Amino acid sequence: MNRLNIFCITNIPLEYLNNLKLKLVGVGNKKFPKSYIICKDGKNIQKKEKNYSELTFHYWFWKNKLKNYNKSDWIGFCQKRRFWLQRKARIKTIKDLKKNILCRPPKKWNNYDSIICKSIDVSNPKKMKIIKRGWKNLIKNPDILYNKKKHSIKLHFDMHHGYGVLDRAVKLLNNRDRYEFDRFVSKNDKFNPHIMFISKKKILSKWFKDLFKWLFKCEKVFGLKDLKGYDQQRLYAYLAERYLSFWFKKYTKYLEWDWAFFEKK
Repeated sequence: MNRLNIFCITNIPLEYLNNLKLKLVGVGNKKFPKSYIICKDGKNIQKKEKNYSELTFHYWFWKNKLKNYNKSDWIGFCQKRRFWLQRKARIKTIKDLKKNILCRPPKKWNNYDSIICKSIDVSNPKKMKIIKRGWKNLIKNPDILYNKKKHSIKLHFDMHHGYGVLDRAVKLLNNRDRYEFDRFVSKNDKFNPHIMFISKKKILSKWFKDLFKWLFKCEKVFGLKDLKGYDQQRLYAYLAERYLSFWFKKYTKYLEWDWAFFEKK
């Protein structure tokens, strides 16, 4: 059976993660136990963690560790509070999570190249939210207020992460993806969230190469210092999240899979 390696990324050490059969990763400036993987050695972008979030580890893993895995290994990523499940289940307690967390690759995966989160729908936001956060979009196209077909991924991004930012970023994408990705975010109202995916060495290498080449171009335009607040500080993670939905659907035979939000209080 092919091995399943899932890395759980967090910016703070959390005790309840210790018994979940995950490879724990610490990013950011907190002090982590020795059981955590830390991505400060080798080729790394640790100093950009505030803006790249879990991508800080993704980059380090690509540059320093991916080469050590077998081509048949499944390699996946999740994060604190969001976890892969064996199947759809209600997760209310840590006991529920331990019982249902994904530990091995199902046979069903044999017919696929990659696993991505089941999508979320960003259509039909409240009218008041459109007026308050999407007023620039409204000036350009008043139909947005009443026409649900106009509620796209791009509108959602404009409202939450800066008007026109995604348009500017798309123009920096490679030629083979630029037009199709622009159409994807303009026409669709669902995307696969949280930069969570599971695939194999060859595909991950291609994904990381395309992703970081684009994000580093974006960084030259948007920078790091001027990105402030919840909506923009993690800009490169938000861009990666939208590109992931497009890229894995274009370049792989993918399967959408169940995941859950859980936070121990």
